[in-house]
Amino acid sequence: MAELDRRRKLRLGVNIDHVATIRNARGGDRPDPLRAAHLAAEAGADGITAHLREDRRHIRDEDIRRLMSEIDLPLNLEMAATEEMLDIALRHKPHACCLVPERRSERTTEGGLDAVGGRTRLAPVVARLGGAGIRVSLFIEPDVAQIDAAVKLGAPVVELHTGRYCDLLAAGEERLTAIELQRIREAARRGADAGLEIHAGHGLAYESVGPIARMAEIRELNIGHFLIGEAIFVGLAAAIAEMRLRMDEAREP
Repeated sequence: MAELDRRRKLRLGVNIDHVATIRNARGGDRPDPLRAAHLAAEAGADGITAHLREDRRHIRDEDIRRLMSEIDLPLNLEMAATEEMLDIALRHKPHACCLVPERRSERTTEGGLDAVGGRTRLAPVVARLGGAGIRVSLFIEPDVAQIDAAVKLGAPVVELHTGRYCDLLAAGEERLTAIELQRIREAARRGADAGLEIHAGHGLAYESVGPIARMAEIRELNIGHFLIGEAIFVGLAAAIAEMRLRMDEAREP
């Protein structure tokens, strides 16, 4: 019974960054990321994710303030491990902070954080966030060495990067897709056995979410770009509800 309960508890975090991207493309206040967060809550999301980038290309500081004051769902703040972002996180104290790599030239987050090579830089950030009562996660590649480094850093959560899996699936590379899925599965098991809470995300869509959702070790998925894009055609609430349904169906024993 405990195993069945564990399998069913798969949370959905909805990333609202690209609502802000559309807003910023023209300026002004619309569409409003806060409204998207409210709709996500009504449609079955378990949390809201927002990435405050150093160049503020989508989510802005005021968005974080409003999300913290007006949304009941837990906020997962994605951020680079910089002093500026650390100061912002410690001031607002969101439920969670996910440390991600960040390069200004990239369109979106490309690959996972190097927890192995970046241990000296990451350790004080993880410690200060954790000391403030903020749940810390590291966005990493599904790699055993990265999992082990996350454990040594003392981060309680890792989010496994699913971008390569989604790209291979979309390209019809069946053999390579199976290899990447196994890589994710092994990393999830390694992390769970080490006491980490396992999350996953990046690039997930209706056709790719099932195999990831079926992995019992994974407790949370963070999905954004696909849902915002699908919302253009069917509405945000409908897109989230459909994703929630597919996650739940995949999770059934």
